[in-house]
Amino acid sequence: MHVVVVESPAKAKTINKYLGSDYIVLASFGHVRDLPAKDGSVRPDDDFAMEWSIDAKSQPRIKAIADALKDADTLILATDPDREGEAISWHLLEALQKRRVLKDKLIQRVAFNSITKRSVSEAMSQPRELDMELVEAYLARRALDYLVGFTLSPVLWRKLPGARSAGRVQSVALRLITEREGEIERFVSEEYWSLDAMVKAEGASDLFKARLSRYLDKKVTKMTIGDEATARAAESAVKAAAFTVSSVEAKPAKRHPSPPFTTSTLQQEASRKLGFDAARTMRTAQRLYEGVEIGGETTGLITYMRTDGVSMDGGAVAEARGVVKNEYGADFVPEKPRFYSSKAKNAQEAHEAIRPTSFSRMPGSVRLEGDQARLYELIWKRAVASQMESARFNRSTIDLESADKSLALRATGQVQTFAGFLALYQEGRDDEEAEGESRLPQVNEGAAATADKVMAEQHFTSPPPRFTEATLVKKLEELGIGRPSTYASTLSVLRDRGYVRMNDKRFFPEDKGRVVISFLESFFRRYVEYDFTASLEDQLDKVSSGELDWKTVLRDFWKDFSASVEDIADLRIGEVIDKMNVELAPLIYPPREDGSDPKICPSCNVGELSLRLGKHGAFVGCSNYPDCKFTRPLGASDTPALAAGDGALGEHPKTGETIYLKDGRFGPYLEMAMEGEEKPKRGSIPKGWNPADVDLDKAVMLIDLPREVGKHPEDGEPIEAGIGRYGPFVKHAKTYANLASAEEVFEVGLNRAVDLIAEKRANPRGRGGAAAKPLRELGKHPEDGEAINVMSGRYGPYVKHGKTNATLPKGLEPEQITLERAVELIAEKAGKGGGAKKKAPAKKKAPAKKPAAKKPAAKKAAPKKAGAASGKKAST
Repeated sequence: MHVVVVESPAKAKTINKYLGSDYIVLASFGHVRDLPAKDGSVRPDDDFAMEWSIDAKSQPRIKAIADALKDADTLILATDPDREGEAISWHLLEALQKRRVLKDKLIQRVAFNSITKRSVSEAMSQPRELDMELVEAYLARRALDYLVGFTLSPVLWRKLPGARSAGRVQSVALRLITEREGEIERFVSEEYWSLDAMVKAEGASDLFKARLSRYLDKKVTKMTIGDEATARAAESAVKAAAFTVSSVEAKPAKRHPSPPFTTSTLQQEASRKLGFDAARTMRTAQRLYEGVEIGGETTGLITYMRTDGVSMDGGAVAEARGVVKNEYGADFVPEKPRFYSSKAKNAQEAHEAIRPTSFSRMPGSVRLEGDQARLYELIWKRAVASQMESARFNRSTIDLESADKSLALRATGQVQTFAGFLALYQEGRDDEEAEGESRLPQVNEGAAATADKVMAEQHFTSPPPRFTEATLVKKLEELGIGRPSTYASTLSVLRDRGYVRMNDKRFFPEDKGRVVISFLESFFRRYVEYDFTASLEDQLDKVSSGELDWKTVLRDFWKDFSASVEDIADLRIGEVIDKMNVELAPLIYPPREDGSDPKICPSCNVGELSLRLGKHGAFVGCSNYPDCKFTRPLGASDTPALAAGDGALGEHPKTGETIYLKDGRFGPYLEMAMEGEEKPKRGSIPKGWNPADVDLDKAVMLIDLPREVGKHPEDGEPIEAGIGRYGPFVKHAKTYANLASAEEVFEVGLNRAVDLIAEKRANPRGRGGAAAKPLRELGKHPEDGEAINVMSGRYGPYVKHGKTNATLPKGLEPEQITLERAVELIAEKAGKGGGAKKKAPAKKKAPAKKPAAKKPAAKKAAPKKAGAASGKKAST
């Protein structure tokens, strides 16, 4: 008998069918051990000894594996084929060895890249030993993350009230976001002009567009023409000039397909094409990897989705080429198979790219719905396109010169002559237009030409765009920071901590995040530098390959890091504020319209404004406190809040009524008068949206809520999407189902809405009857040992500890929360009075005073009781 351990129950069920009755397949449900969320779990003074604990939910799973091993000869560890999977296998071995159930057992490690019968069978026939170099790389990474988090976070709590935490990769990602915001704020738009002409050439059948490329005998670049006067002078010169065609050039060009997806490129493309965030992409890919039922057998549809590799095995390449030939013809199959290598920094190409397990399972032929169908189609198309012929184009250029050669025009055109892979797949958004084509007419060198019409157009330079999830993931990967498999959780933590918010699917840093990064750059600059963080990743990769000892990496890091922490141990908060006033000056002291000193308090005109740190975060206050109590949010102007009626955004396109942005008791909101109605219609600004960014288009979308998504296919009743007291939702009859974000209210389609309503009705969140079962058991609270569980509630998931319930922050999924984070949420809720309050004992009436009795003679003191010795007070 053989016991096989995999990570998920879905995978266990599938693999059990493949292997037969001689095998017992059990699930570990991911990691079985972790570092306790308390100080001292990693001990640098004890050569980085690590203290691991098994949480409550894992105890019965380990026991089940141990019990199964009693009658078995072999333990086969079949966890995921990556560093994390290797670590899970190692943790299992350690836990089972403590139970003394491995004596005389054969222990094997197998890894398969896809959950198909063939892949599993091949893996079982090629067992190996545990890769301790991968395990040590995991240990080093886990220790580093723990040491940074548990050493730096308390420093933030003491020196920067209101700050939550810092992390090795998390802080660097936050720095990227805040630096980009700084670039946008410092950006000064510049004017420039472009000049195009519709040219009529001798012998040409049609007019064609050409752009000014030389003016006053100088090459024209984007910023050459910087004002209208210069533009009009150039316009007149072009109109008056006689041109000659000086050269005609035509040459073929090719565009090659991209390689199949890696974890990072899948996250980026799913964001661009499907609007998925990284967590949603990985959650959906996990389901495709674990598989669906096909012909009575559960089969994995894609290969393992956590990979840096861009190659496919020979059999998969041949199958993809066969599909291309059958579907598009032999012309679309390249002469030789395509092979790819990664250009990403720190890429590890031990695994295949993400691809379908069988290319014959075309999108539409597999019974998938919603997110799974869309993501599978994306993966299938990208992998097939990677083995298709290149797209071919003809690119032509016509240059024209004036007689004195002081003026020149250039026309460029491109015509697709063979679609190649573009017939199936084009990178980017589906609704983007195909690559622009402009066919130039046939002209001969030396032909005379004139400008029939000249168009001068004004432009202004734009600031760099804020990061989307796709562009931030791409930037992190280019810099070699972190690992693609961790990006989803890293970005979720930033949102969860309140350091950033999402608006129009772009990252905006919150004031709290900017203050934290300013502090880290001021006092721990080395540890948020891109090169340093990438260099640390390089060292961890060398540990994986056996080139570097993991303890050496930890010793070198800890020596300098602990010294940096000690250096600021005696730093006063006043010194921190002085430094931050300089670092955050543009945010604290924005220029005033009247040109007065932005540092002087606008209320008392005596005190100076300065950063202030409170338990709820940073703000700007007057140094003349308490005589002057002026305060304002960080980054806000000194002007009063928007007065009612002063924020007219424009007229509603249908009703013609004016929509106002107002500031009320509970924050900014929208208001519009309604004809025939006593009360105006109102709409709230969704949490995370900046009121300053709400224009007329957004205001109309919000004021018109709820939005009808469509009719329910079962009863024809409408399904609506809206934003309510408890966040964004879809509603059918009396059933409400939560949406992930306010943006989804305007994007959710009928199929997705029907699925959400059905899921909600199938799982009414355990109200009534037997006690609800937890979604996850996180472990025991480090202070009192009581269980902490993730529960499903009426208004969404929450963590429960005793009688304290703390709602999960927006964007934090139940499967992502850690015990450490749960303890923080519970502490915050308890601090706000969220826990059950004990009833105070009733005060006893004091007895009536009696006349003073005669003082008796002093007695010898009795020996102290144990309770008194331990510091307990005697009750009176």
